Amino acid sequence: MDWRAKVLLLDGLLPQIDEYGALKWGTLADVPQEAELVFLGLMDDKACFAAVPDQGATGPAYAMPRAWQAIQQLSPPDLAIYGGARSLVDWHARHRFCANCGQSTKPAKGGWQRNCAEPEEGGCGAQHFPRTDPVTIMLVENEGRLLLGRQPRFPPRNFSALAGFVEPGETIEEAVAREVHEEAGLRVRDVEYIATQPWPFPSQLMIGCYAQTDETEITLDVEELEEARWFTRDEVQQAIDTIGRNEEGPFNAPPPAAIAHSLLKWWLEKTA
Repeated sequence: MDWRAKVLLLDGLLPQIDEYGALKWGTLADVPQEAELVFLGLMDDKACFAAVPDQGATGPAYAMPRAWQAIQQLSPPDLAIYGGARSLVDWHARHRFCANCGQSTKPAKGGWQRNCAEPEEGGCGAQHFPRTDPVTIMLVENEGRLLLGRQPRFPPRNFSALAGFVEPGETIEEAVAREVHEEAGLRVRDVEYIATQPWPFPSQLMIGCYAQTDETEITLDVEELEEARWFTRDEVQQAIDTIGRNEEGPFNAPPPAAIAHSLLKWWLEKTA
């Protein structure tokens, strides 16, 4: 392997960050010789890798405050690199054994695949690939107001767009309609796709959508949401404007690194 190769320095699954708030890079000498390496791509004509940690993620995203703090510091390019690397090495750390026969697997194709041993070596020869889980996250509007919710795990006053996993056999539009009806008891129409964002907790693709509803009476699924409310455009604007300030808005809006923040800004521009 080329001695000029760069290695993304991680503390488990957390990024190491330098004094300028950027990702820290090292060399092959900074990782154990027996470590599994995954290829991330080329940067300045140098191959870039990340080492697979001993253990993958063991809890949900909201149980990782240090990771949340780290991603707030990173620039968009660094966040994209870290997000892809984190998802990939986490998958490797949690898939060291074949789901088909239980035998150990080994990285292949630069770390973008894991292979079970061939049958003559005691395995089944199955090939395994990193997965991405689609999640819809949606703004729902009724006559100039937005529906936002607060999950039980959210700190007080923190509201965001409703979200949920796309189930097998569903279209994106069907997933939006089902999730909103399940969580808030509302029927939506005219679902639109807005944007997507990879989210490495552990490996999701957030599909940002917008929908409208003619209904206003909210019926909560209390296992999913602790609270849901309608917010006016002025309230959403104030919440966005007070992010990072020592001021209290109508609610605490999602941070800029989250797609929910981008969706709210998109809606504010759309309704200006």
